[in-house]
Amino acid sequence: MLRFKLKEMLAEKSFQEGRRITMVEVAEKTGISRITLSKMANQKGYSTVTDNLDKLCAYFGCSLSEIAEYLPEEK
Repeated sequence: MLRFKLKEMLAEKSFQEGRRITMVEVAEKTGISRITLSKMANQKGYSTVTDNLDKLCAYFGCSLSEIAEYLPEEK
C-alpha cells in the first residue's frame, strides 16, 4: 500500500515559508480537487492517478519518494 505524506509536506512548506498553507491553496495551485487532496492525506490506502503525484512533486519541489512511501500490507 502507498502512504501519501501530504500532511508532512504541508507542514514543512508552511514552516519554510513562515505562513499557513491550506489544502484549498494547494488545490488552487495544483488543479487537484480539495476532496482528492483530503482523501490522499487521510484515507488509508487511497489510490490516485500519477498526474496528481506529478503535480504535487512540482508544487512542493520534491521527488516522488518524499511525497509517498510504500508500506507492506499487514496480513
